[in-house]
Amino acid sequence: MKGVQRDSAIGARLVAVVLLLSAMNVFGGSAVSWTTYEAEEMATTGTIIGPQYAPHLVASEASERKCVRLNAVGDYIEFTAATNANAIVVRYSVPDTPDGAGTNYTLSLYTNSSFAAKLTMTSRYSWLYGAYPFTNNPPVGSPRNFYDEVRTIGLAINAGDSFRLQKDASDTAANYIIDLIDLENVPPPITTPANSLSVAGFGAVGDGTADCTSAFQNCINAAANTKTVWIPPGVYVITGTMNLPSNTTLQGAGMWYSTLLGSAALYNTPSRRINLNGAGNNIHLADFAVTGFLNYRNDSEPNDGLGGSYGAGSTISRIWVEHTKAAAWLYNSSGLVVDSCRFRNTLADGINLNRGMRNTIVTNCTARGTGDDCFAIWPSSGTQTYSPGLNVITHCTGQVPFLANGGAIYGGTSNRIEDCLFQDMPYGCGILLSTTFPVGANVFAGTTVAQRCDLFRCGAYDEGYGWRAALQLCLDNHASGLTNLDLNNLNISGSISDGLSIIGGIGRLSNAIAAQVSIPNYGLGASGRHGAWASSETIGSLMFSNSAVVEYRDDSPNFAFNFLTNGAPYGQSIQGINASASSVHLTYATVPGYPYHVETATNLSSATWLTIAGSVTNATQSSATFIISNPPRDGQRFYRIVSP
Repeated sequence: MKGVQRDSAIGARLVAVVLLLSAMNVFGGSAVSWTTYEAEEMATTGTIIGPQYAPHLVASEASERKCVRLNAVGDYIEFTAATNANAIVVRYSVPDTPDGAGTNYTLSLYTNSSFAAKLTMTSRYSWLYGAYPFTNNPPVGSPRNFYDEVRTIGLAINAGDSFRLQKDASDTAANYIIDLIDLENVPPPITTPANSLSVAGFGAVGDGTADCTSAFQNCINAAANTKTVWIPPGVYVITGTMNLPSNTTLQGAGMWYSTLLGSAALYNTPSRRINLNGAGNNIHLADFAVTGFLNYRNDSEPNDGLGGSYGAGSTISRIWVEHTKAAAWLYNSSGLVVDSCRFRNTLADGINLNRGMRNTIVTNCTARGTGDDCFAIWPSSGTQTYSPGLNVITHCTGQVPFLANGGAIYGGTSNRIEDCLFQDMPYGCGILLSTTFPVGANVFAGTTVAQRCDLFRCGAYDEGYGWRAALQLCLDNHASGLTNLDLNNLNISGSISDGLSIIGGIGRLSNAIAAQVSIPNYGLGASGRHGAWASSETIGSLMFSNSAVVEYRDDSPNFAFNFLTNGAPYGQSIQGINASASSVHLTYATVPGYPYHVETATNLSSATWLTIAGSVTNATQSSATFIISNPPRDGQRFYRIVSP
C-alpha cells in the first residue's frame, strides 16, 4: 500500500494489501488491417497540442491525448509509410462556423513530395455544445465532438514512401488539427457471388445521386429465401427504411467499394434516413458501408444505421457505419454474430445490444469517435423474444468517444467483456458496469465478467457523475445491486482519475473478485484521486487477488476492499508491502497520518481476524515491521489494516 490518505475522523476500516506480483500482459483488442500513425510523432512545422485531460479540449478527445495543429500556409505533418497501402483515413478537426452549421474545406496530400490529392474535410458533422443531448449552437459553450474522418482509396503507397499533409494556399480553413492517419492495403473488390440478384437489375444506380431505396427493397423482396442480394461497387443513395425479412442476405463488394449513402438534403427527417431494419431470422449482412448525414442527437427519434431484430442465426460482418445515430441498435436476437465491423463518428452508441439479446457475439470490431458507449449491453424493458444474457464483447477496440464509455454492461445474465482494448476515454470509463438505466426484470444475474482487457488513459470527467474511473462499478438505481462479479487479468494504466471505483449506495456489491488486476498509476488529469476507491455511500466488498494496486481508499463504513495472496512462497512484495513467514513490513510514500493496527486471518468466509501483536501504531513513521506469532507454513493468509 502506498500513499494512502485517511481522515481519522472518518473512522472507516482500511483493508490492507498483501498481493502477489505478476508480469503485465498486453491483451490487445481487435486485429486490424491498417497501420495507425500518430500526428504528434511525425515530422511537423505545426504545433503539437497536449497531452490534455480536461473536458472540452481538442487534445483530450485525441488518440493518446495529443494532436498537431497546422496554422499557416506551408505547415505540414510528414512521415514514412512502413508498409504498402492504397487507402487512407485521416482523423481531423476543422473550425466550426459561427452559426454552428459547419462548412467544407480541403487539405493537400503529397507523396514523395508530389501532389497526390485534395482531401475534403468538413465541420458539418462535428462540434456539439452544452449539456447532453447537446446542441449545434456555439454560444452555449462547452464544445465537444471536435473530430471527423475522411477516407479515400486508389492511392499507390509503397513502404518507404514519404507521406505529407500540408496546408496550401487553396486550403482555406483557419487551421487544421490532425489526430492520426490510418494507412491500409485494401484487397480488390469481391466479385459477384453465385446464386445472387444484383440491385442494379432492379434499377439501382451507384452514382451517389440517384435514389435507390425502392430498387434495393424490390431486389430484397425478389430474392427472398432463395438468393443473395448483390451490391456491386458503387455509392447508392438510400432515403428510408429497408425491411429485411427472414433468410435475407445482403452481400457487398467490400466496405471500401459498396456504400449505402443517405441524402444530406433529407436526413433531418427521421423517416428518410438509412435504416437496415432486421425483421426475421437467418439474416446476413456483409461487406459494405453505411454513411449517414446526422449532425444532432434526439433520443425521441428512431435510430438509423443497423437496427431491428435479427432473430436466430444471423450475422453482420465487415460493415462500416458512420454519421448515424447509433451504428447498430439491436434487439430480440439469439446467436447473432457481429464480426469485424467499424463503427465511426456516430451521435450515439457504436453498438448497443438492447432488449431480448441472447448469446450474441460482438468480435473483432472497432469503434472510434462515437457519441455514447462504444460497445454496450443494455437489456432495457420492453417486449422480449429471448431472455437477455450470455452475450459477449470480445477482441474489440474502443477509442475516443465524445460521451460515455468503451465497454458497458447495464444488466442481464452472465454477460462478458473480454480480450478488448479501450483507450483514451475523454468523458467516461474504459469499462462501466452499472445499474443506472431501467432494465425491468433484467437485473444483473449469473456471473458478470470483465477479463483480459487493457484500459489505457481511461476514466475522465462526466458532467453527470463527475470523475469516472477507468473501471467503474456504479450501483445507483437498483436495489438488486451486483453480485457474482469476476474481474480478472486487467491492465488499468494511465488512468486520468481513479483506476477503479465503486460508487452508488442503492445496491450492494457482493461476491466480487478482482484477480490479476494491475493498477500501477492513476490521476494523470485530476488530483485527489485513487488507484482504487470506494465512495462513502457504497455497500459490500471487493476482493483483490494476486493484483498490483498502487494505492487505494475506502471512504465507506459499509464497504471493504479485501486483498489476498497465495500463502506460499512467502516473501512476495507489492507496492510497499512485504510478507514473510514471520513478519509483515509496510512502507508508505508518506506518513499515513492516522492510527491503525494490522490483523490477519486464514480465510474470508466467517473470517476470524486476529490482531498481530505489537502492530498498533500512531502512524508517525513511513514504514513499520510487525512480527507474526506462530507463523503459518502453508496455505493462504489475509491481512488488513484497521483504523480505529
